[in-house]
Amino acid sequence: MKISFKYISYFFLFILGLSMTLTSCTDDLNVTPKDDDEFLSETFFQDPASYKQVLAKLYAGLYVGGNDGDGSADIAGLSGDFSSYLRLLFVTQEFTTDEAIIAWADGTLPTLNAQTWSPANEFLEGTFSRAFYHISVANEFLRQTTDEKLTARGVDATLKAEIATFRAEARFLRAFSYYNLMDLFGNVPITTENDPVGFFYPAQKSRAEVFAFVESELKDLDNSLVASKTNEYGRVDKAAAKFLLAQVYLNANVYVGTPKFNEAAALCKDIIDNSGYTFANVPYAYLFSADNNRNGAQSEVIFPIVSDGNAIRATGAGMSFIMHASIGGSMDAASRGMDGGWQGIRTRREFVNLFSDETATADKRGTFYTAGQAKDIANVGTFTDGYAVTKYINKNADGSAAQRNDIPDIDFPMFRLTDAYLMYAEATLRGATTGNITTALGYINQIRDRADAAPINTGQLTLDFILDERGRELFWECHRRTDLIRFGKFTGGSKIWQWKGGSVNGSATESYRDLMPIPARNIQANPTLKQNPGY
Repeated sequence: MKISFKYISYFFLFILGLSMTLTSCTDDLNVTPKDDDEFLSETFFQDPASYKQVLAKLYAGLYVGGNDGDGSADIAGLSGDFSSYLRLLFVTQEFTTDEAIIAWADGTLPTLNAQTWSPANEFLEGTFSRAFYHISVANEFLRQTTDEKLTARGVDATLKAEIATFRAEARFLRAFSYYNLMDLFGNVPITTENDPVGFFYPAQKSRAEVFAFVESELKDLDNSLVASKTNEYGRVDKAAAKFLLAQVYLNANVYVGTPKFNEAAALCKDIIDNSGYTFANVPYAYLFSADNNRNGAQSEVIFPIVSDGNAIRATGAGMSFIMHASIGGSMDAASRGMDGGWQGIRTRREFVNLFSDETATADKRGTFYTAGQAKDIANVGTFTDGYAVTKYINKNADGSAAQRNDIPDIDFPMFRLTDAYLMYAEATLRGATTGNITTALGYINQIRDRADAAPINTGQLTLDFILDERGRELFWECHRRTDLIRFGKFTGGSKIWQWKGGSVNGSATESYRDLMPIPARNIQANPTLKQNPGY
């Protein structure tokens, strides 16, 4: 059974059918608000429990696409299942890389497999709008929880103190959305709770300005988020803010042209030494099982996107999508803890090859289903072309059944301590004076020991090795696109994989595709937005 925050807050979210009264700038981003007169009204906030219910909307919005799971969508243009935050993040971070490919031909989805997308891509539009919807929810929550409003409602000091923590979490989740927007689209508008309520076009900011805003927010949140490991499971704390800031700094050279590897390494070391999160000394598979919130794996998960087959009824969002879509061919869905497969996602041969070099021959992380599957992908639309991936399983670590077989219990590990080990090692190799190469090597070999992969020596610890090791350890965890860009291997011809560029053996792609286009419909809605170069 999952923990109380999910059962209480998420369950209230769905049975109440909550929605948001949003600033009209969200209309400019193709967001569809609902039930304006009911939700976030003064009457609604007379109930002290309402504040936690709105916080639940923010967390649940990372998993589901609407207030009733897959049904009524928060944003226009995509169904509730396909417009969930996690599903769209997986689509943009994984299908565009060597780690995944999808057989489906829905709309413009195939162009993501091939890096041939255009501003008319509805999945990029959904990603852009979903992130801004999330920001708008956070902004309105912050407007409704000022000290002035709380005092006027007669909120007592104890609840005020709790709401202050909720506000910090809302700001973190807003910063997380801005981080993803900055990473994917570059120059985007910034809106906060201080912007006026009423029709206006939010001004587009440079990537450097978005970077500065996210950096400032995350640094300030160290003063207001709860101490590491003191929050309910599934809610963020100081370590989450430090981790996200470390990611921002690791990619700073991409985002603003200024390396910040010293800062990245220092933050990672602080998280490793002082956060209370610990490397999970359990089999690697436990990290991705249905009970990964309680089987020992949870010791290293800093920020999970929680899933629950009973409390979160979303058959096509989040982990439900990842599980169903990765099952097909001769695979036995029941062995994966699921009720069936959608014959969609596999991986590409070049990624499989990362597990066949001399340093990875025994690596238990290479979890592929190969029976009846060809390693080569001759036809993208054929599920049996390409090895299937069995990293995630909707069964408990001891093999017992999860709560349901149609909606998984697997929590998605958005941030975990192992990544801090990898970020520290990379920043050190890139010249961080706050890092130590011997310490970095120890972290890498600790990771490899859990995977039963051979240890490496200092001479083998290179940047190319780090990129490959990040793939082996973190694949299908929504990091690959960002990683490949940081290493200069996402576009261009320095790293080729099948169907990159649209050809069976892959081809070089244009460097401007390191940034996604600002979606055409969003530019139509807000004509002050300027398109990224190349599109």
